[in-house]
Amino acid sequence: MYIPFLQLNCDLRKAGLFAQVANIGPRDTGEVGARGRDYLTVLKETWKQHTRQMYGMEAMPTHACCLSPDLIRNEVEYLKMDFNWRMKEVLVSSMLSAYYVAFVPVWFVKNTQYYDKRWSCELFLLVSISTSVILMQYLLPARYCDLLHKAAAHLGCWQKVDPALCSNVLQHQWTEECMWPQGVLVKHSKNVYKAMGHYNVAVPSDVSHFRFHFFFSKPLRILNILILLEGAVIFYQLYSLISSEKWHQTISLALILFSNYYAFFKLLRDRLVLGKAYSYAASRDSEQKLN
Repeated sequence: MYIPFLQLNCDLRKAGLFAQVANIGPRDTGEVGARGRDYLTVLKETWKQHTRQMYGMEAMPTHACCLSPDLIRNEVEYLKMDFNWRMKEVLVSSMLSAYYVAFVPVWFVKNTQYYDKRWSCELFLLVSISTSVILMQYLLPARYCDLLHKAAAHLGCWQKVDPALCSNVLQHQWTEECMWPQGVLVKHSKNVYKAMGHYNVAVPSDVSHFRFHFFFSKPLRILNILILLEGAVIFYQLYSLISSEKWHQTISLALILFSNYYAFFKLLRDRLVLGKAYSYAASRDSEQKLN
């Protein structure tokens, strides 16, 4: 169950989808039929716009291979914002889905009836984690991960070093207009940093630039994390399915497990294909360097 109507990256005031519904007064109920804009139509248009913005071709950012340090940093800032919006969409939507599946039915239980609190909490965790992985699979496709990897490769990173250990080495004053090569030492904010990437335009003291390069410098890191998380969830669900004795728990676990099997298959397929593609590209680059 996925609740898509909480669009964190969409300004509904600008879209104007709920403008007519919000302006309907007690005397304007007869005009709704004439306008042909009832609540179900608004929800339908909201669903279409959400699908177009989150999964459409125009929703995917593009990468510009430029040599300007300012443009690279601006692109990284935009990608960080876009990635954070996608993560917020995943977290909030998965929590809402798990809330409606696990906790809302408890409200309708009478005081004279018994409900399993442990199973409700376990179902909440399973649904939230499973929904998070499935949403991240769709919101973070392979092309998007490759885009983040290219931006991180152009951004580069810096490692803080002890000034006493490199006092005899040439140290440059860091400037934001320069693209620094690998291994160079620069001074920034009374500290000494060493360039670690092939190209380095990141701000040495900016922690967000370091985190961006750490997470996306390896193109398969996100897929590996999702595969490990999905594998752990499947293993736990299999254990719970074997040890469960109640029929409603067996049905719930089987349904969630079926969706996790499909998500795990797609993640593993993307991991194998991209792994071969990146390994071939790395071997070709190494051969070109040797020649």
